[in-house]
Amino acid sequence: MVSESPNWTASGDWFDVCSCSVPCPCIFAQAPTNGECEGVLAYHLNNGMYGETPLNGLNVLALSYFKGNIWAGEAKASIAFFLDERADQQQRHALQMIFTGKAGGFMANFAKLIGEDRGMSFVPIKFEVAADLATWSATIPGKVTVAAEALTGPMTPPGKRVQTINAPGSEVGPGTIATWGVATSDEVNAPEMRFSWKRKGNSSKHIPFNWSGP
Repeated sequence: MVSESPNWTASGDWFDVCSCSVPCPCIFAQAPTNGECEGVLAYHLNNGMYGETPLNGLNVLALSYFKGNIWAGEAKASIAFFLDERADQQQRHALQMIFTGKAGGFMANFAKLIGEDRGMSFVPIKFEVAADLATWSATIPGKVTVAAEALTGPMTPPGKRVQTINAPGSEVGPGTIATWGVATSDEVNAPEMRFSWKRKGNSSKHIPFNWSGP
């Protein structure tokens, strides 16, 4: 349920690294590769305003697990959120409102896919995306290290990216362009959730997001 919230906007970079093979079927609104999906969802707010509170430059990271086709109503996700510890009191409130869905916008719909809330805490988060989308990465010291490089192959033109437009299961909303990548690092060892991925080369994708509310 949407709580009383000021007008707000948030836009930036999002990516995931998950346990599925390339390409992750979830973005196509299909069941995960092995029937279940463990993943890291990382957000960087390039620009954002929550009422009069600026959100530029802040990061958010989530750990997610679900079993079955989440878009077909077969599953609800178990999620733990980590918010940027650099945020001041007003920014922390804004991030909490937006990412719980209480401030409306796309995340209010995303919140309907969550079945188990494993908590929300403030931690140091480092987030990097190359300007040409060649690589992207995020870390929470001692808990999470994820990184990916852009997917390429013999038929990919030099300097071009492998992309999907208007994916039916886009994790950040409709009308998006997803750039595909391959995981180069995927280590998750947090009290809230632990993933043991035995191989490199899992699926990853980058999608820009642009939200507003309420």
